[in-house]
Amino acid sequence: MIIDQQEISKQLKNFILEIKKQERADSHLITVLHKAQELNGYLSKEIMDLVAEEMQIPTSVIWGVATFYHYFKLSPIGKYNISVCMGTACYVKGANEVLETVKELLDIKIGETTKDMIFSLQEARCIGACGLAPVVMINDKIYGELNPKKITDIINDLKKQAQEE
Repeated sequence: MIIDQQEISKQLKNFILEIKKQERADSHLITVLHKAQELNGYLSKEIMDLVAEEMQIPTSVIWGVATFYHYFKLSPIGKYNISVCMGTACYVKGANEVLETVKELLDIKIGETTKDMIFSLQEARCIGACGLAPVVMINDKIYGELNPKKITDIINDLKKQAQEE
């Protein structure tokens, strides 16, 4: 479901109004940024300016928090956000080969999104599914015991699904 920018602003302002009713509302900045990203998909300059204005916090503080935490995205991400686990267990069991395969298949680097906005790629330090190593998380779904062939099949299936929609 795509929400237009006016609706996003309205929902975010209403959320901030509820936060401001709480004691020490400024301490809830991360909660507000999570909500903003949930609504918009990422933290655009306009969204950060809106949060700054509504919470009466300098934009530089908003930017500092947004850039400090890895969770926050500062540019649009694709429909399928791929996180390749590079934790020790995954790395030892071949995560680097899986990562290189994804980069080649999608012709993107870590931190990039495909031109068609279908795929984004990132590294994760640990997804917490070490028993299934190597693993990849695509959006909220974990794929385990991967190798270049398996990840190629998964990516091709997702490409096909995206074309059918």
